[in-house]
Amino acid sequence: MNLPDGPKAPRWLQKIQYTADPLGFMDAAGQRYGDIFNAPVIGNTDTLLVSHPQALQQIFSNDTKQFTAPSNQLLQPLVGNHSMFVLEGDRHRRERKLVMPPFHGDRMRSYGQTIIDLTEKAVDRLVPNQVFIARNTVQDISMEVILQVVFGLAEGERFYQLKQRITAFMDVFQVPLLAGVLFFPALQKDFGSRSPWGYIRHLQRQVDELLYAEIRDRQTYHDPSRTDILSLLLSAQDEAGEKMTEVELHDELMTLLLAGHETTATAIAWALYWVHRVPGIRDTALKELETLGQEPDPASIVRLPYLTAVCYEALRIYPVAVLTVPRAVKEPVELMGYSLAAGVRLYGCIYLTHHREDIYPDSRQFKPERFLKRQFSPYEFLPFGGGVRRCIGEALALFEMKLVVATILRRCDLYLADPQPERPKRRGVTMAPERGVQMVMRSRHMDKAIC
Repeated sequence: MNLPDGPKAPRWLQKIQYTADPLGFMDAAGQRYGDIFNAPVIGNTDTLLVSHPQALQQIFSNDTKQFTAPSNQLLQPLVGNHSMFVLEGDRHRRERKLVMPPFHGDRMRSYGQTIIDLTEKAVDRLVPNQVFIARNTVQDISMEVILQVVFGLAEGERFYQLKQRITAFMDVFQVPLLAGVLFFPALQKDFGSRSPWGYIRHLQRQVDELLYAEIRDRQTYHDPSRTDILSLLLSAQDEAGEKMTEVELHDELMTLLLAGHETTATAIAWALYWVHRVPGIRDTALKELETLGQEPDPASIVRLPYLTAVCYEALRIYPVAVLTVPRAVKEPVELMGYSLAAGVRLYGCIYLTHHREDIYPDSRQFKPERFLKRQFSPYEFLPFGGGVRRCIGEALALFEMKLVVATILRRCDLYLADPQPERPKRRGVTMAPERGVQMVMRSRHMDKAIC
């Protein structure tokens, strides 16, 4: 076996550097070591970070043959043992088949007007000429989308309790010390709610209590005519006619909360930042929206090419997840001239791939038009990962992102309150705007007309 070179610092120090500043760590290592390098920043085995599209194609197209997709040990404590993040092989394929249908086709499109209505309500709560944190606002929208679309909850005590407890649980990962505990399993000791891991577990148990209560109520009074995702999962059966267990339902709901709530809110916040940061983008987007008239239907909005390009470019320049789900070498394999033994782990480096100058010239600049000029392969543009572990909620996330951005642009005139550039900062296992994107609303357009 011959492994590529990589940073020479001790493993423990590399982990600290990566945890504190992942983008800085990857920029420095990528510049020095190139398309593939050895950086044991996650786990205790040899870990290769890969950013060359041909290598990524070899990895993703040989899932289950030369490479396996091991469980995500990083997120397992948060999502449970029956989450798609954790399952492998046949169990992973079974779970994915059961969860997939609600995220595609007519099922998903039926959620469009709900997303627009929730966004309009959020905009109506904004106060003119008062600074607000855009990420907080869109996180509230994304939370309500999750509660209505996934859980079928729009009001009532459990709706408000879930909203409050899930928000508190997710906000924990804004604190660097608490977020860092995910990367150091030895620190995951519950010494009561005043200890870092104990506090996380305390909040998690509060969410669990409500999730299980909702699952049991819905199992008892199951209405197969409902279209929310929980109802569809309750009806789903595998090839053997088996339904998902209570624990499986819980773990997949936790997965959807983590993967579909925080990440989508962050992506929308970045899109709003760049639309109002770079001259001309907002005006171009509004002109395109104007072609649809005053009451465009959701399907027409999500097909708009420039709006789509804006969302893609926001996902490219600062991807919410900087690494793909890991792969492990199944049997000895050649990759980019290196002989890798079984057990070596590889991560597709989304961030470095998205900043390859040979694919994205002037990669540090926000240029939506690059997505209008050419179509990028799934090994060049991969904000949702790739292969058998590609994000199952990709279609819904993009659908929601486009509708929320378009509705906010149509309903109000915003500008950035802080002239300083927004920087990415770790938020759990994702990267979010450090200051949350501070904005001010000049005016609201109550007639929904284009400003």
